[in-house]
Amino acid sequence: MSAPIPLARPSLGEAEEEAVVAVLRSEQLSLGPRLSEFERLFAEHVRVPHASAVSSGTAGLHLALRAIGVSDGSEVVTSPFSFVASANVALYERARPVFADIDPVTLTLDPAAAAAAVSSRTAAILPVHIFGWPAEMEPLERLGLPIVEDACEALGGRYHDGRIVGSRGHPAVFAFYPNKQITTGEGGMIALANAQLKERIDSERNQGRAPNMDWLDHDRLGFNYRLSDIACAIGIAQLGRLDELLAARRAVADCYREVLAEIEGLQLPCPDTGKVVRGWFVFCVLLPRGIDRDATIRRLREHGVASKPYLPAIHLMSFYRERFGHHPGEFPVCEDVASRSLALPFFPGLSEGQVEQVAAALRTVLGQS
Repeated sequence: MSAPIPLARPSLGEAEEEAVVAVLRSEQLSLGPRLSEFERLFAEHVRVPHASAVSSGTAGLHLALRAIGVSDGSEVVTSPFSFVASANVALYERARPVFADIDPVTLTLDPAAAAAAVSSRTAAILPVHIFGWPAEMEPLERLGLPIVEDACEALGGRYHDGRIVGSRGHPAVFAFYPNKQITTGEGGMIALANAQLKERIDSERNQGRAPNMDWLDHDRLGFNYRLSDIACAIGIAQLGRLDELLAARRAVADCYREVLAEIEGLQLPCPDTGKVVRGWFVFCVLLPRGIDRDATIRRLREHGVASKPYLPAIHLMSFYRERFGHHPGEFPVCEDVASRSLALPFFPGLSEGQVEQVAAALRTVLGQS
């Protein structure tokens, strides 16, 4: 058998290595010049005036919700089909995440369902650009509420109107975990149009320190959400390769579409339409109904192919069921998708031969070889 195919793998090279060594030799490992440089370059790419680097996408979502006024007793309307962090961040501020069902094709927040979930306590809408597909923003914006965009999986994407994801003026949060479009190891970035929000976020990511960086003057509650200069140096190098990395991801996705097209009952990610461009993060399929997904994962592993459920329904996780009384049947589209979703190996260095190996294993496991 050939070597096992991992689910994800970062694409790192000499540029990243040299950038890290330069920071180490500078002896300024945090709050140094790479931080502001990374922020400036990222803001230019997303076409916003400001950006704030933070320790993770989760940290970014938390600070963004605080900055727009989410607090005790308020509600945040969001998707139940996401990584759990997008719901947890509301709880950090003693607010409540209120879920609304998703679209069965795009898997993003259904605008009509979101509108129905709005109440007098709603302080914000938090749409998730799931698997890199931009949520439909225009109808959400018409609700007239503050919005924080979870763009943690969507770097490189474009909205329905063709604009770059992150450029609409709402705080938009990106993440740089090793399986993302670019990586800093751990890390995130908040794209911002408002200078006052940046000033607040920059302070709160650094323990509430005053803008003049006086060590002893902390004039507000803050957190240790800083991103080191080592991480920023990696991010700068990765950002310089972004077009190359995105093109490689698109090529892998196109190859998957071709080799998986004939598998009966398998739902592939929706293709780009109109001006929408997916920022490819994972290649996630929906298995035919009636297939045992857990058994499929085990059998794929036996064929040397890693795979993973992507993603569980948040409202059915034990913590959310016990705390808020959620139950099966509340969000049927999300629950159906969550029960059938399967992430296949996906990263820039995945070869056509490996994609074909994945497809062959999947066809065998599904009894369609």
